[in-house]
Amino acid sequence: MNNKSKVNKRLESTKEYMNALQEKHSKLSIVRVDLGYKKDDNGKVDISLEQANKDFNKMMNNKRGKPTIFKHQVGQMCLKEYGKDKGMHFHTVFIFDGNKVHKDAYMGDKIGEYWKETTQDRGSHYNCNRQKYKHQGVGMLNHTDTEKREILDKHVISYLCKDDEDQSLKDENGNTKNRSFVRGTIPKDKSNKGRPRTNKKD
Repeated sequence: MNNKSKVNKRLESTKEYMNALQEKHSKLSIVRVDLGYKKDDNGKVDISLEQANKDFNKMMNNKRGKPTIFKHQVGQMCLKEYGKDKGMHFHTVFIFDGNKVHKDAYMGDKIGEYWKETTQDRGSHYNCNRQKYKHQGVGMLNHTDTEKREILDKHVISYLCKDDEDQSLKDENGNTKNRSFVRGTIPKDKSNKGRPRTNKKD
C-alpha cells in the first residue's frame, strides 16, 4: 500500500471514528491542544524523541488520576511530530461528552497545565480553543451541525492524518520508530441508546 492509500484509509477510518462517537453522544466538546517543550537559553528544545514519548505516554496512562479533567472524555486523536525548531511536539484533540463538558477553552487550559505538571515544568502548550478561528472546528459540536463537522473533517482531521513521510518523526540517528498518528478505538455500541435528544434545537 502506497503512502497516499495509507493516508486515505487513515482519514476515512478516523471519520468513521467520529461518526461512531456522534452516534453515542448528542453533543461533543472538541478540545485541541498542541503540546511541546520550552526552549533552553540557546533557543533550542533539548528533549529527545524517547523522553518526549515517555512524557506523553505517562500523561495518557495517568488520566484516571485526573478525573476533574478526563472523567467525561470519550475520544482522542494525536499527531506526533519532530522538527528542528520545535523539537518533539504533539497535536492533540481531546473529545468530551458535550452534555457534561461545556467550557472547552477552560478544559484546554487544564490539559496544558497537566502537561506542564507531567513534564516537571519543561512542557509548553498552545490552547487552540482560546483562538476560535473560522475554520478551526473546535468547541461544541452538536449532532445536527453538519457544517462544523465538515470543518472538523477538512481542517483538523485531514491535517492529523497527513502523510507519515511529512512528519519528520525520527530519532537523533534518523530512524523512524514511532507511529505518527494515534487515536482512540471505535465504540462497539453504535446504537442510539443513551443518546439524549432533549433539545431539538441543538
